[in-house]
Amino acid sequence: MSDRTHDLKRFYNLLTMLAKKKTNGPRRLSDCSVRTGWPARGVYFFQESGENRSDTGTGPRIVRVGTHALKKGSRATLWDRLRQHRSGTNRLSVFRKIVGTALMKRGGWVCPSWGRGNSAPREVREAERDLEDVASATIGNMYLLWLAVDDEPGPDSLRGYIERNAIALLSNYDKEPVDPPSQDWLGCYCNREKVKRSGLWNSNHVDEQYDPAFLDTVESLIDQMR
Repeated sequence: MSDRTHDLKRFYNLLTMLAKKKTNGPRRLSDCSVRTGWPARGVYFFQESGENRSDTGTGPRIVRVGTHALKKGSRATLWDRLRQHRSGTNRLSVFRKIVGTALMKRGGWVCPSWGRGNSAPREVREAERDLEDVASATIGNMYLLWLAVDDEPGPDSLRGYIERNAIALLSNYDKEPVDPPSQDWLGCYCNREKVKRSGLWNSNHVDEQYDPAFLDTVESLIDQMR
């Protein structure tokens, strides 16, 4: 067994403990609201229907890791970020943008304005509405777990440390695949090579090395969660 496979097994065991003892199981994003009871800040882990582990055990594999408030002074909360993914626009959520590119290629959609610019006039947004709705349904059907990490916003936050190490551990980019995506995974249609080759809805950190010590930090944070 490789060191990475061993660490992935531990990672998934920790998420199982998180689900059973702290979050009452994964929640489907479309069923969540501001009243779900979120910590102010944290790291989230998405699962996707049909995407299962094959080398590290049974159950769903993680397909995206993310956080928020990595800029000093940011007031964004965990729910703010999740809400943008669930029902925002492709210009507010990179997750929505890259899912949309995959939906276009797989379904034959034509939407040339998708993901272009930081803002768009009303007529452009209206032309994108049908694809936005499908992106909302696709992401909203995913389940997630979250880990409370209530540190101050900033690039050196503990949330950022956990996010980038979890992504690097999970990523199959330029590595011997462990828990690879299914052959019909939607991400295979994405226009980002790093998404396709990593098996994650992430581009940042997929080509980095991880620090195994981050798993100790995750375990400690799970113990501290109420």
